[in-house]
Amino acid sequence: MSQTSDLHAPLGILQEVFGYSAFRGEQAAITDHVTAGGDALVLMPTGGGKSLCYQIPAIARHRQGRGVAVVVSPLIALMHDQVGALEEAGVHAAFLNSSLSSEQAQHIEREMMSGRLVMLYAAPERITNTRFLAQLDSLHERGLLSLFAIDEAHCVSQWGHDFREDYLLLNVLHERFAGVPRIALTATADEHTRADILARLQLEDARIFLSSFDRPNIRYAIVEKDNPRGQLLRFIRDEHEGDAGIVYCQSRKKVEETAAWLEGEGIPALPYHAGLDAGVRQRHQDRFLREDGITMVATIAFGMGIDKPDVRFVAHLDLPKNIESYYQETGRGGRDGAPADAWMTYGLADVVNQRRMIDESPAGEEFKRVQRGKLDALLALSEAHDCRRVRLLAYFNENAPPCRPYQNLCDNCLHPPATWDATEAARKALSCIYRFHQNGGQRFGAGHLLDVLRGKRTDKVTQYGHEALSTFGIGADLSEQQWRSVLRQLVALGHVVSEGEYNTLALSDSARAVLKGQVQLLLRVPAEAPKKGRSSKSGGSRSAPKAAPAHLDEIAQARYLALKTWRAEVAKEHGLPAYVIFHDATLAEMARQCPGSLDELGEISGVGAKKLEAYGREILRVLDEG
Repeated sequence: MSQTSDLHAPLGILQEVFGYSAFRGEQAAITDHVTAGGDALVLMPTGGGKSLCYQIPAIARHRQGRGVAVVVSPLIALMHDQVGALEEAGVHAAFLNSSLSSEQAQHIEREMMSGRLVMLYAAPERITNTRFLAQLDSLHERGLLSLFAIDEAHCVSQWGHDFREDYLLLNVLHERFAGVPRIALTATADEHTRADILARLQLEDARIFLSSFDRPNIRYAIVEKDNPRGQLLRFIRDEHEGDAGIVYCQSRKKVEETAAWLEGEGIPALPYHAGLDAGVRQRHQDRFLREDGITMVATIAFGMGIDKPDVRFVAHLDLPKNIESYYQETGRGGRDGAPADAWMTYGLADVVNQRRMIDESPAGEEFKRVQRGKLDALLALSEAHDCRRVRLLAYFNENAPPCRPYQNLCDNCLHPPATWDATEAARKALSCIYRFHQNGGQRFGAGHLLDVLRGKRTDKVTQYGHEALSTFGIGADLSEQQWRSVLRQLVALGHVVSEGEYNTLALSDSARAVLKGQVQLLLRVPAEAPKKGRSSKSGGSRSAPKAAPAHLDEIAQARYLALKTWRAEVAKEHGLPAYVIFHDATLAEMARQCPGSLDELGEISGVGAKKLEAYGREILRVLDEG
């Protein structure tokens, strides 16, 4: 840590408070711009260091005598952990939310109004209420309102994946507090969402900082559903035994059933969804954040703002709504920069359900049109034969080379799939659906269609006389899995639509071109995934997690484990997740270097001045004993 840096400048604050020697990517430009009073829209991937982009300007402007920074945050848990981390680093921060008593809230308000507080976190509904706005007016008149940071800014957009009406009222910040810089931040926003954020928050004159969306430490894999529970269990046991992870499900019932089933299989798992009692949700979230090796099974109600750095996998048992949701959710893995997996299984029912939810939505036609386009992009990613990383980044208008052979960041590059020409099979399926309608005007679901194509004389086939159709048995040469793949692709491409309560199938206008042979349909051949390990360019593998980082020698590993034990005790005493005290990477570097003095310890990345003062001598003792 430099001893000569200007402690009022962003770089000096980064070194002194947070213990990092240099900024990453656009962080330096962003912090300089906002510290100087400029507005900004920051798009930066999860784990890219968005929080520092407003925390450092807030500290800098407070040291210049400009008072408190107000941070808009949608989640109580996120506020608690962010404030805990800042206080650990020696920054006076607080939050206002429903978890506080009236006495606690009044104390924090006094700290805010005095100008002593550096940062205050609050939800949008609190910030825009009349009483709080009056307090901000008073601060503004006295020059003690340093900046506004609007975290999770995609929530303001109807095109985003997590729209919240309370965010719409935040335009009052521009109208009421002229001259106070505003920084809006999000990890996920396509062009529609970016434009909406700028317009709704009246940030048209803001400088836009767009970082790469690439997460090079995350490997993407998408598999066809075939006993999804069994597939998930193999994935966790083979790749992530003992790791922390998140499993997303679409329904509350499925969340609870999946969590109970994983527990029964010996994998520590907890359910999380909006229907659970608030106290239960909080206990489960606390356990996930504070304990090692917990799998959280959740709906999309869980995850935004979760700062846990060592989530090693994010699995989806159901298809998300769009690529933004998928990217946001998978981005919760590997925030510490170490390898993580994004794994998803999906099938025909997922495609049908997502299309039906859009069609039956009470929203306007323009909104539905955009949502269908977003779903189509996700389906194209799921069905892709080529590099998933290239397709994912292209959705955010970012060009990237395929990850094979130098990184192997997706299943398609790691194990290139074989393909087969399913054009003729598609024509047979469409022809069969057409003949159902022609033969009595009735419609049937996917199961019955497959029975007819494969020539199975079920009671239902006989009841409707479908064994007499010219399409009966014309697909006997293909397996049921192959036929489901064909049908899923036809629905994904919009040639077949699923209608009504019973998901009966009908032809769309575009099916005519397929029937005429004018559209080619290439499908992937499902392949067996390797049972163990994770390949890399060096040919290595990863199975069960190591007790300590593999790059440490035996003595350093003993020091590392001693440091983790010490950190756990400190975290429990302070009521904080262990990573708020120090990240694993910082502990590993301490164990590797084994500093012998406070000055040497202060040079390690992640050790700021306050933490050095608070914990330095204890760390040196633990290293010596370890």
